[in-house]
Amino acid sequence: MEDLEALETNTSSSDPSSSPTMTLKQAIDMGEYKEEYLSAFPEWQRLSNHIRWQLIRKAIEIRHKQLITHYAELNNVLNLSKKPYMAKAMDNVMKQIRQLEKDKETLYIKYSLDG
Repeated sequence: MEDLEALETNTSSSDPSSSPTMTLKQAIDMGEYKEEYLSAFPEWQRLSNHIRWQLIRKAIEIRHKQLITHYAELNNVLNLSKKPYMAKAMDNVMKQIRQLEKDKETLYIKYSLDG
């Protein structure tokens, strides 16, 4: 629990260099797939395109599972029909899922051409 709290306090910024406890592996395991974030880690620069793509794919899969779980949790709220603000939250999660799918397609194309 303390580790999670430490990560939460250290990841408030979008710059990984400001959070010395966050590693590339941790970022991937938490579903971070955006290259502009991952490229700030020094070890990212030393990886081949193939390895980068494999890490991005893993992060996308993790992020997709997180979003689906989040959507399901929102959908399972008691008396959902009496809580219209929950529909907005569910719509926001669906927008994130659609954006993730677009990003995945774009990255597939990018890394297929770079190969």
